[in-house]
Amino acid sequence: MTLNQLRYAVTVANAKSMNKAALHLYISQPALSGAIKDLEEDLGFEIFSRTSRGIIPTTEGEEFLSYARQIVEMTGLLEERFIASKQSRKKFSVSMQHYSFAVQAFIELAGRYSMDEFEFAVHETRTYEVITNVKTFKSELGVLYTDSFNETALLKVFRANELEFTPLFDCGISVYLSSSHPLAEKKKIKITDLAEYPCLSFEQGDMNSFYFAEEVMSTYDYKRIIKADDRATMLNLMDGMNGYTLCSGIICQELNGGSYVSVPLDTKERMTIGYIRRRGLPLSKLASEYIEILKTYR
Repeated sequence: MTLNQLRYAVTVANAKSMNKAALHLYISQPALSGAIKDLEEDLGFEIFSRTSRGIIPTTEGEEFLSYARQIVEMTGLLEERFIASKQSRKKFSVSMQHYSFAVQAFIELAGRYSMDEFEFAVHETRTYEVITNVKTFKSELGVLYTDSFNETALLKVFRANELEFTPLFDCGISVYLSSSHPLAEKKKIKITDLAEYPCLSFEQGDMNSFYFAEEVMSTYDYKRIIKADDRATMLNLMDGMNGYTLCSGIICQELNGGSYVSVPLDTKERMTIGYIRRRGLPLSKLASEYIEILKTYR
């Protein structure tokens, strides 16, 4: 089994066609078919099934490809970091749940460097996509939270995906709402005070499990709840419908504006903000610097 064979198998899986994969790899279709056949003989099972819908991975093939992708991605990182020309731009990418302070930390980091020398990427997205992005090397870091409810389940998911979670800081639970909200002037808000107002929650798509919710107390029986896809829509719903969401209480007025407030929720529940990374991989200079910026928000 060679690295080229692994690259060939991953390319075929992505293209779902031997012909398209051969074109992408700049080799002949018979040569590619032969390489895949040799690999399957070495492994002792078929990686792909040939169907009328094209080429699809077998059950064993799916498992094999999950490892092959990691090796191919890891090799690409090694080549990029240690073999590629020193003149090429260095890259840093981070994924996160919808945290304005994490975006602001990214802005501060990017502002320290020349865009001619560095290539930056930020993905404010769903919980499972944060995990997937770090697993597949799309992002070096992923920023998310754990609490007493989701911690066991999430740590199991992290371990299964070769990820490790590092806590940054613990914090209480706050209610995030418009400064014009009837409850905005309170020193503390009880969960019962919120009964008549819509609770706003970020949509998690196909992975819509309570464990992947971005808001704490996700299993509470809310009388009214509205799902949203992005932070801008969430803020509009706070303004137009007196909606609210539960959060860490760490808000960033530079991004969200000064028309919103964070009021402590009257609860003993706590949450831990932290980051995930690929297990065993050293952090880049930019990742380490980004983490230090995040720590200033505690």
